[in-house]
Amino acid sequence: MKLIDGKETSKVIRREIAEEVKQILKDGGKRPHLAAVLVGHDGGSESYVKGKMRACEEVGFKSSLIRYEVNVTEEELLSKVRELNEDPDIDGFIVQLPLPKHISEQKVIETIDPRKDVDGFHPQNVGRMAIGLPSFVSATPQGILELLKRYEIETEGRHCVIVGRSNIVGRPLSILMSQKGYPGNATVTVCHSRTPNIEEVCRQADILIAAIGSPGFVKEDMVKKGAIVIDVGTTRMPSTKTKSGWKLRGDVDFDNVAPKTSYITPVPGGVGPMTITSLIINTLKAAKKEIYN
Repeated sequence: MKLIDGKETSKVIRREIAEEVKQILKDGGKRPHLAAVLVGHDGGSESYVKGKMRACEEVGFKSSLIRYEVNVTEEELLSKVRELNEDPDIDGFIVQLPLPKHISEQKVIETIDPRKDVDGFHPQNVGRMAIGLPSFVSATPQGILELLKRYEIETEGRHCVIVGRSNIVGRPLSILMSQKGYPGNATVTVCHSRTPNIEEVCRQADILIAAIGSPGFVKEDMVKKGAIVIDVGTTRMPSTKTKSGWKLRGDVDFDNVAPKTSYITPVPGGVGPMTITSLIINTLKAAKKEIYN
């Protein structure tokens, strides 16, 4: 069993990006600039955004945080999105989800300029990704592909089973893993809460990706010997052993599943760190006008 270390891989990628930023500035280019819009004071969102801002600093990007209270109106938020679309200094920006109930997340996503949509949520980017055109790919799927690449894990002809069909992880991953090229060329099965015999389907997987948001869902008897297991789950569970009073738990029963696998990602320290790094990768692509000229 080999551990797929997202934390270490993430550090390596950030060092590479930092070097590239130095070169851009040396050549007289503009410092890449990422902005984040945060509404309210949700604990998870606060820490995610803090991590994103810290990552920008680490690689030499400029970053801006725009905050609103939870009672901000939809129109006020959309107006800020349009303003960021027009700001020539900002290469990419994100509106941190989830948003309060009175604001339509879809409306906000669709108002973002696809050229600055570094979260990869705009229908134009999702559509381009689906037909294999250059696009901003959402952070978690991109992070997973990057880990498979960096660990040189063979995907061609493999049976990849994805547990979870969300628009942010499961669905885009199913498309990316089945596309031509590497990492891709896999045969993909998508399972979800309505899949009968889900255990049986998971046991057929050469590559099993768990993204269902149910702690410890994937048990030892659901994994075949030698499988590659990618755990996307990050559920906060109460814990008396940590200072914060909670700890992150993945969708995989790690202690019992790990010995059966050839590769596995831990939680924390697996897919998580790669998600923020993917956002940095996308911001650099936006700054270099790699996707949309």
